[in-house]
Amino acid sequence: MTENASRAGSGELLRLDGIDVRLSGREILRDVGFAIRPGEFTGLIGPNGAGKTTILRVILGLQAPSSGTVILAGEPRGKSGRSRAGSLVGYVPQKLLIEPDMPLRVRDVVALGIDGNRLGIPFPSRARRELVTSTLRAVGADGYADARVGELSGGEQQRVLIAHALISQPKLLLLDEPLANLDIRSAQGIVAVLAKLAREQQIAVLISAHDMNPLAPVMDRIVYVAAGRAAVGSSEEVLRTDVLSKLYGQHVDVLRVHGRVVIVAGEDGADPASPGALTGQPDPVFGSGAA
Repeated sequence: MTENASRAGSGELLRLDGIDVRLSGREILRDVGFAIRPGEFTGLIGPNGAGKTTILRVILGLQAPSSGTVILAGEPRGKSGRSRAGSLVGYVPQKLLIEPDMPLRVRDVVALGIDGNRLGIPFPSRARRELVTSTLRAVGADGYADARVGELSGGEQQRVLIAHALISQPKLLLLDEPLANLDIRSAQGIVAVLAKLAREQQIAVLISAHDMNPLAPVMDRIVYVAAGRAAVGSSEEVLRTDVLSKLYGQHVDVLRVHGRVVIVAGEDGADPASPGALTGQPDPVFGSGAA
């Protein structure tokens, strides 16, 4: 379901329009479209295998769409070039294994984001130290700036990875499942940090997740992906039985219980794009994989 083209405007930072992706004859995405403006917080929601990671790869230029266009800062993605796109987009990947005995300090890991695209050893300077310190402070990680990154908790490591992506001062921040395997308190802390960055620094945030509930208080828009298609709009517009049943191609119920949204498959329950993962339970078909 593509956002109405009439909503396009010069204030858009990113627009996907009619994105199709086919790999080895298999349809991964079909007619996906949405727009993001500076300072907006957008949740990219859906079960494993729905196509969330593929959407992020298309935005990053790592996956060419079979058809459709990506407009980044007013220019088609293919013409803006990787270097320019790299200066506009920060990315926190889905999985990054950090060994407990890794000798790098937190501030060293974050500093690597300044010169990640340059060769040679950077000269230390007061300006660099201050930039690292202020970036760590922005994500609430300045208290352990000199700790070894491998010794941190999962939530603390996520803050460091966000700081690493943030230090190049991107306009758009993409995060692939940053809340996975975090406890509720840590997840809420990460969401609060991202919402503050969006609000105070006018950074557009696009975050993929299985469970929309931690994001609900701060989301401006939801891009709900199932079976390679997307429904886009506010939570009230998208999280409806009729909208999601059409998206999944089978009846699903949207339940609201104690302030949480739960998506439940209909009685047949055999559709391969089962939304079971969104209830907080393991996806019975796709397991832990992602498309």
